[in-house]
Amino acid sequence: MNRLYIKQKVFSLSGKFTVKNAQGDDVYFVEGSFLQIPKTFTIFDSSRAEVAMITKKVFSFLPTFFVEVDGREIVKIKKEFSFLKAHYSIEVEGIEVRGNWFDMNFSILRHGEVVGSVSKEWFTWGDSYKVEVLDEKLEKLIIALVVAIDCVKADNSAAATSAAT
Repeated sequence: MNRLYIKQKVFSLSGKFTVKNAQGDDVYFVEGSFLQIPKTFTIFDSSRAEVAMITKKVFSFLPTFFVEVDGREIVKIKKEFSFLKAHYSIEVEGIEVRGNWFDMNFSILRHGEVVGSVSKEWFTWGDSYKVEVLDEKLEKLIIALVVAIDCVKADNSAAATSAAT
């Protein structure tokens, strides 16, 4: 089992942050596009090779995010039409997300078996998440999924803020 930690910087305009292992070493680097359309987040491994990319679809009625891992589109997260509360669906072959992913407290299952879990770390400066990877072959997918869900949350918050003003 690998235990990884994602800590985002509160005042980072560029959207750069790292994923650290239990020893505090940088394992993955995440870089968001700044003032670029479409909005993307790219995930690099410790040798700075690209392992995943999250892209927000431009010009769609409801927000949709695509996740590529190792050059293959694997996950699609899209907002469902609803009147009261935002609802999203996550489409990925054989993978299921169970729990409250808007509070970043959920499990990731593959064919019914838990392969990872995410929990929000409280009382920290900025958003911090603990990611436990039980199936190391799925580590890149799990990290990409967590970053994508966080992107969806940020996009939803930005939309709610702009609608309120």
